[in-house]
Amino acid sequence: MVRHMFSHLVLLWSLALDLSITGLTYHKPKEGSWNNQSLFSVPVDLDVRLRRLDLSNNFIRQLHTLALPYLEQLDLSSNQLDLIFEGAFENLARLEELNLSRNALNNNFGSNTKAFRSISRLRSLDISMNGLSDDAVKLYLRNKPSLDQLKLTGNALTRLSHNLFKESKGLRSITIDDNQISVIEKGTFEPLYQLEMLNLARNNLANICDFKLHQLKYLNLSRNSVEFFVTLEDNHLYRLEILDLSHNKLIYFPIVPKMNSLKYLYLQNNMVGALNSEATMVSEVNALYREIMRERTVTKNNLHSNWRLMPLIYIDLSYNHFRSFPLETLSLLSSLQTLNFSNNCLQTIVWNIRNHSESGYHRQLVFPSLKYLDLQSNGLVSVSPFFLKALTQIETLNLQDNSVQPCSTLEDLEISQTIQQIHLNTSCVHFGQLRTLKHLNLRENNVTVLRQNTFKETSLISLNLARNPHMVMQAGALEDVQKTLESLIISDTNITSSDLFIPFMPALTHLKISNNHLDLIPNSLSYSPLRELDIRNNNFKSLNHSLIIALSLSLKRMYISNNNFNCCDSKWLSRLHELKINLPDINDTVCFTSDGYVGMTEYLKNPAVPCLFHTKAQEIHIGQIIVVFLFVTVLITVLIVFTRKLCCSQESFLV
Repeated sequence: MVRHMFSHLVLLWSLALDLSITGLTYHKPKEGSWNNQSLFSVPVDLDVRLRRLDLSNNFIRQLHTLALPYLEQLDLSSNQLDLIFEGAFENLARLEELNLSRNALNNNFGSNTKAFRSISRLRSLDISMNGLSDDAVKLYLRNKPSLDQLKLTGNALTRLSHNLFKESKGLRSITIDDNQISVIEKGTFEPLYQLEMLNLARNNLANICDFKLHQLKYLNLSRNSVEFFVTLEDNHLYRLEILDLSHNKLIYFPIVPKMNSLKYLYLQNNMVGALNSEATMVSEVNALYREIMRERTVTKNNLHSNWRLMPLIYIDLSYNHFRSFPLETLSLLSSLQTLNFSNNCLQTIVWNIRNHSESGYHRQLVFPSLKYLDLQSNGLVSVSPFFLKALTQIETLNLQDNSVQPCSTLEDLEISQTIQQIHLNTSCVHFGQLRTLKHLNLRENNVTVLRQNTFKETSLISLNLARNPHMVMQAGALEDVQKTLESLIISDTNITSSDLFIPFMPALTHLKISNNHLDLIPNSLSYSPLRELDIRNNNFKSLNHSLIIALSLSLKRMYISNNNFNCCDSKWLSRLHELKINLPDINDTVCFTSDGYVGMTEYLKNPAVPCLFHTKAQEIHIGQIIVVFLFVTVLITVLIVFTRKLCCSQESFLV
């Protein structure tokens, strides 16, 4: 006892001495970092003025008394700590943040937890990846009334008891992911009135049948085995804004609180849609709700009544088992802006809704706020015009990796077909109905023909037509978007220069025509403000010098590799080099001379050398031809003269 008092007096005396000599104040934070120093113990003679101390990534196994009265943050993560002496934290009166993750605190947790009781002002505690059992965690959380953030990632918890957090009721954020939790006792989280963030991802939870955490704003239940999520109806306002149920075993849509604030819902990688139809799914989830509630009434549609009030702006339904599009359920989300429906099993989107008949009344649902729709990798062949009509505010439509065929406007189809027959029978998609559409992705759809007027009455800003190897582009196919299009991709389509119809585009800034059979860049691009141009993997031998001069006014980046460029016809390249246009793949680009191939980077260092021999050889070849020609001419002249003289001499002899 006397010894402890003496040590405290010495500590206070030294602090007072420092103050009297240096006049230092302790308002300015002071940091000390000894991370990654291969330390086996805490350094001695630490500056008592330290506010932050980082000892992470060392080999420290034991922690003795720390005499650091001003310390606020201590990081001992990623050591081998398994023993903390009882008085280790006694002199850390201001400690608020403690990181002990990646250690071995499950060993000796009886003595370790005794040391923890003295740090009652702690606000943030990270004891992740310590192999902690349920009982060990209870002891570590004793006497922590000020705790605000708690991280227990990667431990060995299997059950959360109702008294686990009874001494830490001020918690705002709890992370208990990557454990083995299969049971959560009633009353575990409900008393934590300040709790806003709860992460229970990567556990063994099977269902949530009575969600009651009104105070939560963020709940992560991803990568469990959750089969259903049900909230019993009450009149409380739930503050939940983000719910992550991805990577589970959900068959149904979740029944969310009636009065909710939900904006982001993650349901990807589940089994939603595995049932035959939307109607079957809705009826079964409502039956499940009635079973949990023990209700007898069968008239109320709890799923839809709750979804109708949900202010959701984002939902991810990718990688599920939908074979039909849940039109009625999703149309209830009047605030929905982004819908990810990629990687499902759709082949067609038909207008299959209640109170709709093919010959009579057409009930038109609307997605009034939807701006982004991702339908990639579904196997889509046809999309109902009624569905397109419902997308009144759509701006981005991703149809990559489907089998969608674009067709002309309705007016251009056969006159013999009535509008109703077109709606029912046509298998192509009329993009002209999407007046607000700005971004369209038709990559990998096996598009066969891009017709004239395909994009009539649209105002596309970007269009991706890549990887449609059999596509024929009709003249005028892009004329309807020539004034608005800023980005155009026509890569991997096997198109030739004679079949590429690009009109004058005054807004085009990005053009990608790589992996084709092109040997000419259309002159119509001369007046386009191109900033990026990609002509890789084509048949170009040279580029129009005057066109390059025109493009260079705005061009910032150009990809040119894997063509068959002629070194001796490359004024265009010198122009690009002089203007310092960025050529990212110049090191992979070659050009040919009569002697073989030369790297473009080598050519640019001395452009005259590769063609020097070619020029001399050409001059020598022409000179030889002239000499031979003169020699033959003289020889013929001599022969003619000689022949005439011979003839004349013979005549005189005969006379």
